[in-house]
Amino acid sequence: MIITGDDSEYIAFVKARLRDQFLMTDLGPLRYFLGIEVSSTSNGFYISQEKYIRDLLARAALGDERTVETPMELNVKLQPTDGDPLPDPTRYRHLVGSLVYLAVTRPNISYPVHILSQFVSTPSTVHYSHLLRVLRYLRGTITHRLFFLCSSSLQLQCYSDATRASDPSDRRSLSAYCVFLGGSLIAWKTKKQTAVSRLSVEAELRAMALLTAEVTWLWWLLADFGVSMTTLTLVLSDSTGAISVARDPVKHELTKHIGVDAFYTRA
Repeated sequence: MIITGDDSEYIAFVKARLRDQFLMTDLGPLRYFLGIEVSSTSNGFYISQEKYIRDLLARAALGDERTVETPMELNVKLQPTDGDPLPDPTRYRHLVGSLVYLAVTRPNISYPVHILSQFVSTPSTVHYSHLLRVLRYLRGTITHRLFFLCSSSLQLQCYSDATRASDPSDRRSLSAYCVFLGGSLIAWKTKKQTAVSRLSVEAELRAMALLTAEVTWLWWLLADFGVSMTTLTLVLSDSTGAISVARDPVKHELTKHIGVDAFYTRA
């Protein structure tokens, strides 16, 4: 259990009440919790999973000490039919499952983990080779951490993107976004869209709608913490077409099938 707040006296009171009801031990300031390491400085907090990565690499038992610069090669499009099926997919599933949890503090592996997790039912030798690449990337970047600045502003900055028809098996697109609170990265996601987008504008607009839903939830969460958003949150995208539709969906007669996403993003 993690107890946090800005009132040290009340935190002490809560601990005392818990000790009265339950057998518990106070481990002091937060340093390690469920595989996540936390270190504090006068400027902010660092979170990482360095020990978790070391344990994962030990379980993977890689036969070399190579490292790579990126977790996945550029423009790779994996398919279920690539390579020969693994005789025992248990190892693949175990490693991918561990990477899913590791993505909690490593947004730079969010995309390859999303791709590799689609093949856990019938992984192949090709899929496994790409999985090993992610592990070699983690070996070379094992000390990377997320930093949360104490003096950061409390305004959200949001970025969205999409890759149209990136999955060759069903031609569905991928949505991706990241959200910063001031200068601290607090949310990110890579997710396959539920419908096929016929135009890149559609894919980008659906990604913006997904991000808008996340921002709405974050507004509510921050309000529960007593933080009020004094300015509008900008959703930034590199698609001029999607931005145009989001601003005025009425003028585009070809957007009726994505009108809900357009209206939600604009609202």
